[in-house]
Amino acid sequence: MRAIKRFDEFVRKGIVKKQSPDKSRAEFLIKESKNSYILILDILDKIKLSDKNANMFVKSCYDILMELIRAKMLLEGYNASGFGAHEAEVSYTRNLGFKESEVQFLDGIRYFRNGMIYYGEIIDKEYAEKVLKFLEKNYKKLKNDIRTS
Repeated sequence: MRAIKRFDEFVRKGIVKKQSPDKSRAEFLIKESKNSYILILDILDKIKLSDKNANMFVKSCYDILMELIRAKMLLEGYNASGFGAHEAEVSYTRNLGFKESEVQFLDGIRYFRNGMIYYGEIIDKEYAEKVLKFLEKNYKKLKNDIRTS
């Protein structure tokens, strides 16, 4: 996997466009993310993580984080679309103070999620555990960052 480009490169290439802040869409994404986060915790409480359900948990974790990242971008007046949009959104986390290792880990989740969806890749329980820990740590960080804007 190659290093992820800087956010400003995505802006220059037109993958990310500057627009008026979209508070209503951001609020929707924040609520969806919260509901999904609560649901994933409930599911984990009732159905333990295994190799059989690891893909579902990884995809859900990715979606929860991306909804918050997109919400923050929308509040800042950015919108990513088209080929490279997900990578641009991951890159944006540098602007939110994520460490480079966290940016790269999130990009890895993006990469594996695409592998699951498009190529039928299977993720194991051990990787899903790491992703769940990453979600737990960064969900709160992103929520706090959105509150301070």
